[in-house]
Amino acid sequence: MKRLIGILLIAISAASFGTLAIFGHYAYADGMDIFTVLFLRFGISASFMTVILFLRKEKFPRGRILWQLIGMGALGYVGQSFMYMTAIKYASSGLVALLLYLYPMFVFILSVFILHEKATSVKVIALILALVGSALTVNPNGGQLIGGLMAIAAALIYSVYIIVGTNVMKHVSAVQSSMIIFASAGAVYGMLTFVNGAHFPASNSGWLAMLGIIVVSTIIPVVTFLAGLERIGPTNAAMLSTLEPVVTVLLAAWLFGEILMPIVMFGGGLILVAVILLTRAELGKESGSQPGV
Repeated sequence: MKRLIGILLIAISAASFGTLAIFGHYAYADGMDIFTVLFLRFGISASFMTVILFLRKEKFPRGRILWQLIGMGALGYVGQSFMYMTAIKYASSGLVALLLYLYPMFVFILSVFILHEKATSVKVIALILALVGSALTVNPNGGQLIGGLMAIAAALIYSVYIIVGTNVMKHVSAVQSSMIIFASAGAVYGMLTFVNGAHFPASNSGWLAMLGIIVVSTIIPVVTFLAGLERIGPTNAAMLSTLEPVVTVLLAAWLFGEILMPIVMFGGGLILVAVILLTRAELGKESGSQPGV
């Protein structure tokens, strides 16, 4: 049951993260800039999680774990998002998205060498299917070398974030960890917003888009990802997260009328096959560990 819950949590996280580009489209259309969006996103999310922390009467993280969480937010989240958003200026969004989704491979490699995770044939096959599926789903085009390098850097930063989070989540709850991560990321983007000038929503639709970014694209996916990470490990969590581009593509087709090309649907199918393989392997592992099975 623990692994099944973990799989469901990561699936919810990926689906929720998949809405970020959609809500972001509406936020930018209302006159907001990237720094203001991210400042509101993480700042308000941190305030909400602080209230939840007090209501649940959970302790504030301390010592080494606190500093690791601050690093995950101020360095991990900020570094990844900055590299990603800057890369888009120099390369196509499809190519940047594809290179970002190299992170499951990086997580897999880091997990084997740092966490001594076993490299099973199922994980290798699922990884290959997920990478090929992501490539077909995001429909990559060209771009400048600097854009590609920044996108790869974003993938590496996020991979380290996941590896660090694997250890941290053994000592804190998803509420404790997400609150510190949001607060530290929000503080950095708050300073950047102050320097560059704030561009708040100009209408109610802009504020509704921000509400969606905060609740659906931030609080729900980060909390569920951290909770799922503790249950199924970094490699499985990273691979299952490749559901995110599938959700984004489907939503874009529904809301913006974007055409779903056959190759994109095929790529999405490969990702789903990879998810099914991992899910069956994880559930089989769990049932095999039970007495009498």
